[in-house]
Amino acid sequence: MSTTESASERAYAAIRDGILNGKHKPGTMLGEASLAADLGVSRTPVRAALHRLQDEGWITIYPKRGALVRGMSEKVTADLAEARLIMEATAVQRAEPERRHELAQRLEADVEQQKQALADGELHRFIELTIGFHRAFVEVGDNLVMLELNDRLGDRQRFLLFSYGGTLLARCEDIIAEHEALIGHLRSDDPDGFTEALRLHLSETYGRDLRHLC
Repeated sequence: MSTTESASERAYAAIRDGILNGKHKPGTMLGEASLAADLGVSRTPVRAALHRLQDEGWITIYPKRGALVRGMSEKVTADLAEARLIMEATAVQRAEPERRHELAQRLEADVEQQKQALADGELHRFIELTIGFHRAFVEVGDNLVMLELNDRLGDRQRFLLFSYGGTLLARCEDIIAEHEALIGHLRSDDPDGFTEALRLHLSETYGRDLRHLC
């Protein structure tokens, strides 16, 4: 990898992380010069990074003006909630009972870490733990294509959770209770109950009515 390519990768990762974690909020106009100064690189790798982010749909570049950070539309948000419900519920439904029980045991420790992160006010850590928690539901279905699709949605999930930061902290006790309820359905080998609990959990998190699915 050349020096320019390395700088472009660093710029891409830094700007992308800034968008996903809410540092660069939707509606913000990013300038090449200021980004380059902040990152300690020239404008060339920043320009390459911005074009890559535009291709991914995170920004819109306006020549001679800068790059506008885009939010997620109501339609995309609703579609994401629906996709997650379908993938996670389907994967748990298709898993063997023994694997569901093993997953329940493993996720109990995850919830304890989530509780500690919230108690410490560490929103970033809590969000990463939550993403991993929900990924485990897809993983247990043992479908590599479904897991790949889930991981491709990870950035959108991360973006939304950071945008809901204050809301997440405000309903932290409810979130933990909902996560524990999901584990309970796995432990009792109740995939149908899991689906209904997941539907309620995602509806509350995303503010979407998901009763028409599954």
